[in-house]
Amino acid sequence: MNLKNWLFLFWTTLVVGAIGSLVVGLLLQWTNTMELNGTADLLVNVGILLGVGIMVSVYSQMGFFAYMMINYIGTGVFSRTTWQYIQLILAALALLELLFFRTFVGREGKGTSDLVLGILLLLIACVVAYFKSKMTNRSAWIPTLFFMIAVTIVETVGVLKIGVDQATAWIVAPLIACNAYQILILHRVLKPRTQTA
Repeated sequence: MNLKNWLFLFWTTLVVGAIGSLVVGLLLQWTNTMELNGTADLLVNVGILLGVGIMVSVYSQMGFFAYMMINYIGTGVFSRTTWQYIQLILAALALLELLFFRTFVGREGKGTSDLVLGILLLLIACVVAYFKSKMTNRSAWIPTLFFMIAVTIVETVGVLKIGVDQATAWIVAPLIACNAYQILILHRVLKPRTQTA
């Protein structure tokens, strides 16, 4: 990946995060019937929503590049099949931690909220993995599933500790959107361009 490709991925992911945060934030505020006193309040509110989305997208990009390094090391240390099984097991453990262990073992989470988030994350991960394998090849299914489940759960640990459903939705929605965007566009960003004479 050269600098031009990285900058494209960086800026477009910033836009995805900002738009995701803005949409979810405004929907959450609309359902809470928040009162805004004038245009200045509205502009400040929109600015805060966009800023949080940009920060979430940068956080997502750090997780994405950390995953890329881990995947590179994993494929170098283990055989391809072994590394795929390891990723599948780690994704399942991360999902079990979100769905059950936090609530029943650690007494940290709210059972219903964690269950809904875990099921939603699994469904989104399966859809993203399906489209990624259609766009590239079948071997992309498990790494995409691992990234969308395990890495996203690791990235959301901080907001899950807050324990407020609205805050979780406000952060997790743009985070999932950024993660899905990055994994789905990666092969296009890395695709060598044919030079015309």
